[in-house]
Amino acid sequence: MTFFLMILAILLGSALSLFGGIVLFRDGRHRERAIMLALPFGAGALLAAAFLDLLPEAISIGNMRALLGWTLAGFTLFFVLERTASWFHHHHEHEHAARNEHQNRLIMTGDLIHNFIDGVAIGAAFLVNPISGFVTTLAVSTHEIPKEIGTFGMLLSRGWRSRKVIVANALTALGTVLAAAIIYLSHDTLHLPEAELLALTSGFFIYIAASDIIPSIHEQPRKVATLQAAVLVGGIVFVGILLRLLGI
Repeated sequence: MTFFLMILAILLGSALSLFGGIVLFRDGRHRERAIMLALPFGAGALLAAAFLDLLPEAISIGNMRALLGWTLAGFTLFFVLERTASWFHHHHEHEHAARNEHQNRLIMTGDLIHNFIDGVAIGAAFLVNPISGFVTTLAVSTHEIPKEIGTFGMLLSRGWRSRKVIVANALTALGTVLAAAIIYLSHDTLHLPEAELLALTSGFFIYIAASDIIPSIHEQPRKVATLQAAVLVGGIVFVGILLRLLGI
């Protein structure tokens, strides 16, 4: 039953992020404001999921010192992956790449890899308990909405039609389902270390928030930066309250 709940949560989360990306991208009047608010909220949700749910769960079933090392490893691994493949985590929309099919395929490949890692995170969380799985899925989904907006913009600017962009993004979202299913179903066979996977996931989440989003807040004008900082705190509070209501 937990497996099917996991698949349902991923599909609903993917549909939410895809639909949100489509709606906000098409509404040009509110697009920039939506991105400005969605990015810090997603960062707050990721940080809260890492520090208030995943790490406490990992420490409760493993050695704290070792798990903090795994968290650092997750942070460092994501950094290395981003540096060695410029298309891997494509938030750099200002890059002037050629508008051709090859570039679009690179973008979608990066999106697929990103979604696969999201699936690993969700699968690891569901191994512990469904509530942690749902919270992780929620955090990932809130982060995905602004990412989808950026992906739509890049692909459309390079010549793809709207329908092709939507289909391509829906297909890459299956990478999340596949990765989560592999992690969850292979646990008994491969004896995957639950605590270490949770700590590794926490490192991923902390890196995304700390490297992609928080620095961009500091670069904004004071009024915008203050608003984004408040929204980031709001994302943390939202997930924290949700965890408290769920009894975690």
